[in-house]
Amino acid sequence: MREPPGPTPRAKENITDPLSSLLCLLDTEMWEQIVKYTQAEADRNNADMFNATMDQLKAFVGLVYLRGIAGGKSQKLEDFWSAEMGNPVFKETMSRQNFRDIMRYLRFDDKSTRAARLLEDKFAMISETFDRFVKNSTASYTPGENITVGEQLFPTKARCRFTQYMANKPDKCGIKFWVAADVETKYMLNAHPYLGKDNSRPSGQHLSDNVVLRLMEPFLEKGRNVTTDNYFTSLSLANTLLAHKTTIVGTMNRIRREMPPCTKAQMERFSSKVLRAGEATLTIYQGKPRKNVSLLSTMHQTVSTDNGPKKMPETVSHYNS
Repeated sequence: MREPPGPTPRAKENITDPLSSLLCLLDTEMWEQIVKYTQAEADRNNADMFNATMDQLKAFVGLVYLRGIAGGKSQKLEDFWSAEMGNPVFKETMSRQNFRDIMRYLRFDDKSTRAARLLEDKFAMISETFDRFVKNSTASYTPGENITVGEQLFPTKARCRFTQYMANKPDKCGIKFWVAADVETKYMLNAHPYLGKDNSRPSGQHLSDNVVLRLMEPFLEKGRNVTTDNYFTSLSLANTLLAHKTTIVGTMNRIRREMPPCTKAQMERFSSKVLRAGEATLTIYQGKPRKNVSLLSTMHQTVSTDNGPKKMPETVSHYNS
């Protein structure tokens, strides 16, 4: 990889202070659209005294951030304006009623055309703003050599057609997002929501392969590596990425069809076995007495082990880092 990681020239030109760095991601046109849609919602509800402005909206977002930092889930909203328990920043920025009004009328799309747009786009209530945010995120930062792809559940109690129940997450219900992030900085590079069946996915292509290829599309052909968990990793994905000058290191699920039977056999603890399939290597490492781990890599043509007591293969060390 020859591209230097860090903020892009576009971002460097525009960043002079913390607020201008945020405006690289949430640009002025986005704020104007949100103000417009929010005021329209207030007008529909005959809120004659409500007047949305861009400065008010930015102050509102700042207080939302501050509320989260201060433990907003465990504290009532009213307490942040309390003389005994509150933070003076809240009271000095805006009244509690003004904050409540913005929270009530805040909108991200034109409600008058929403019904028609929902027929084509399940995410229509926020897709215009979200897609632009992701586009700005991609355009503002050049990632390093390593990118990781995974899922993130955004907790919400809202009822819609694409909320998910995931028992293994701290918040069980919410909207699932597929996310690509820079490993070194944790910067979000690309993302899109899971909305159910996707008719635009090519016939015969697995959902997991499609997700990784869509998220990695802006970063292919540069010599990068992507790390994935066993939901995404497959030999077909590894070969497709390699054709685009991108390697993969990911855990493999033992129930995948391409996995040989020997991956299910127990070995001596801290022992390894390495198999090859074309340009890909499969490392089987017995890290626990009754459980081994399988990692597929097109980054490592040979796999060495360290000199420590666990004799860990370099593919496992790379994945962990």
